[in-house]
Formats: sequence, C-alpha cells, structure tokens
Amino acid sequence: MDQSQSPPPLPEGPSATQWITIVHLSALAGILLVGFGHMLGPFIIWLLKKQDVPGLDAAGKNVLNFQISWTLWGILSAIVAAFGSCLVFPLAIPLILLAFWLFYVIKGAIAASNGAIYQFPLTIRFFP
Repeated sequence: MDQSQSPPPLPEGPSATQWITIVHLSALAGILLVGFGHMLGPFIIWLLKKQDVPGLDAAGKNVLNFQISWTLWGILSAIVAAFGSCLVFPLAIPLILLAFWLFYVIKGAIAASNGAIYQFPLTIRFFP
C-alpha cells in the first residue's frame, strides 16, 4: 500500500466536546455511588482535565454548581417530606426533584455534545 493512500491517523483520545459531555454524564455516577457520587464524578474529571481541555474548566464549574445546588434542594425537599408526611404532595417532592435532576443532566449532556453551554435552572453559583 502506498503512503499517499493510507488513512489519516485517528485523534488521540476524546475531543474537548467529548470531555465536556463526559463531565455532564459523570453525574450519573450518583446512581451507582449513592451519596455524593453525582458530585464526585464531575469533580474528579474537572480536577484532572481542566488545564488540558479547552472549555472544561467553565463547564466543570457549571456542572458542579448544578450538582451542589440540587443536592441542597434535595435535602430541603427531604426535610419538607419528613415534616409534612401526612400529605401526599410533600412525599412526592423528592421524587419530582429526582426526575427533574435526571432530565437536566441528560439535557446538559446533549447540549454539550452539540458544542453548546447549558445553563442549568435553580443553580447557585458556588464556583464563579
């Protein structure tokens, strides 16, 4: 085979868009690692790759702000559910928040895979 007909070399490792998408999807580790897995996955990737991947620092901070904020909302909803347990709605609040959390994680990952920055709702900016 001639050198001029050889295929172009494959890129080494994931692209910046793929890394940013991985940061968003790593929050799903919370499903497997009950507790703080939803924050631990994005935090580890952000720490390891924020200097190497363009745009990952801002995206990682955005994801971490979302995860921390929604953890606080989850704790508040659990408190409301515990003290308002005689009503059906307070018991449903944590489940509704979980469904919205999953929706926004997936929506953020889809936006990242398309190269867009997704601004999560109800997010407190802990990392500017």
